[in-house]
Amino acid sequence: MTTVLVADRGEIAVRIIRACAEYGARSVAVYADSDVEALHVRMADEAFALPGGYLDLDGVLDVAVRSGADAVHPGSGFLAESVEAARRVEAAGLTWIGPTAETLVALGDKTRARELARQLGAPPVPGSDGPVASAEEVLEFARTHGLPVMIKPSRGGGGRGLRVVRRMADARDLYHSAVREATASFGSGTCFVEAYVDRPRHVEVQVLGDGTGSVATLGTRDCSVQRRGQQLLEEAPAPFLTPEQTAAMTTVARRLCSAMRYRSAGTVEFLVDRRGTVSFLGVDARVQVEHAVTEEVAAVDLIRQQLLVADGRPLEVAGDVPLGGHAIELRLAAEDPGRGFVPAPGTVVRFDPPGGPGVRVDSGVVSGSAVPAAFDSLLATVTARAPDRPAALARARAALAGTEIGGVPTVVSFHRRLLADPALTAEGETLGVHTRWVEDECAWLTDLGEKRPEPPDEPLLRTWIEIEGRRTSLGLPAVLLGRWEPDPPTEEDASPAPGPSAGSGSASAG
Repeated sequence: MTTVLVADRGEIAVRIIRACAEYGARSVAVYADSDVEALHVRMADEAFALPGGYLDLDGVLDVAVRSGADAVHPGSGFLAESVEAARRVEAAGLTWIGPTAETLVALGDKTRARELARQLGAPPVPGSDGPVASAEEVLEFARTHGLPVMIKPSRGGGGRGLRVVRRMADARDLYHSAVREATASFGSGTCFVEAYVDRPRHVEVQVLGDGTGSVATLGTRDCSVQRRGQQLLEEAPAPFLTPEQTAAMTTVARRLCSAMRYRSAGTVEFLVDRRGTVSFLGVDARVQVEHAVTEEVAAVDLIRQQLLVADGRPLEVAGDVPLGGHAIELRLAAEDPGRGFVPAPGTVVRFDPPGGPGVRVDSGVVSGSAVPAAFDSLLATVTARAPDRPAALARARAALAGTEIGGVPTVVSFHRRLLADPALTAEGETLGVHTRWVEDECAWLTDLGEKRPEPPDEPLLRTWIEIEGRRTSLGLPAVLLGRWEPDPPTEEDASPAPGPSAGSGSASAG
């Protein structure tokens, strides 16, 4: 494996490009028009336009051929869990750096994954036996199990398409809304229903599989601080779990992934309710944004392990990898926390990240970077590691105190308040935050509103030119065109052009 095409953008693309350089492989970036000056584009050994966007699989494969890439890393989004992408990349004779297409088929359908987990002794959250075909089936499940219930897409993740039914009267509208969003986001409107677990914690187990049935587990992480089903803060290992809870989750994760001969990095997800009951939630068959917090306590480079396995080489870890210390990861997004975390596209006019011992920054931007409206608003992650949880919290607070981001509203103000809130920081045997804490219990969100700047102009203007009779697409930087404004007219320009005067006509015969 010598050249890796990175089919993603932002922070994770930068992370993979750096890992490729350390591994000794060339990197090829792709970019949509609004990302033409993005950091991942600048850092890669080569970069190619992808006018059709990051989901343009035909375009990705075409770039792979043109660049001489022999492998494709799908990153953590867009194509990462696409069965079609995995199949077509391998059919083209390229290496797919991720789980096999067969694994993606099995895990991509969450109803099948739930059944497999049940067979292996991992009770999932109570849910429908399979997909629901109508709103009436949602109502029937709610009559049996009680409200609230969740309607969830069978494919995809990140909270997209998820709807919580709290009143019977809302079930039909929410079902149809979930189907529409799931179809638009994942290409399939198939949904299933689960009982709603009140105020749960979201806990994950990081796994690495070599494709032969050997699976390493790299501890737990807590991802309970979320908004709209997407995470804001993660920590590893997950605090305030009993040894029995931790053992149950890691055992299930290993058994499940071993039975599937899982290859590459993946995450097995669980819910822990207020009584301490652990329920299987699903498997994310990709490397996730929060991988850095696990890397810091496990001392393992997860992207490197992905490259090794894809290259036919053995993993460098096995079994239950020992952990050291505690780490907290903060996702810094261009969102306005005072207005419901509304994304705030714009230009990052100032980006001064923190530093110092035990502080890691994974960034997809620099000062001057654009934050396009069309894509995820994540700017960077900041991970603070220390010997124990109180010290990690203190280090995270100090790191944020030295963080300055200008030009766009960000969640930095939210994190500063959160890291001082007893719901997160209180020492004891329980964690006060849960997956709905931000929406339902955070009392100070409205104090954090910021003035929103105007969104940036598109950095690339597309037109066409004709070369030897052939129409060819052309993209020009808008800033460059702005420098080519025509000179102002002169007096000479205003003079009439040479030619016959007004009184000089042909003399009529007479």
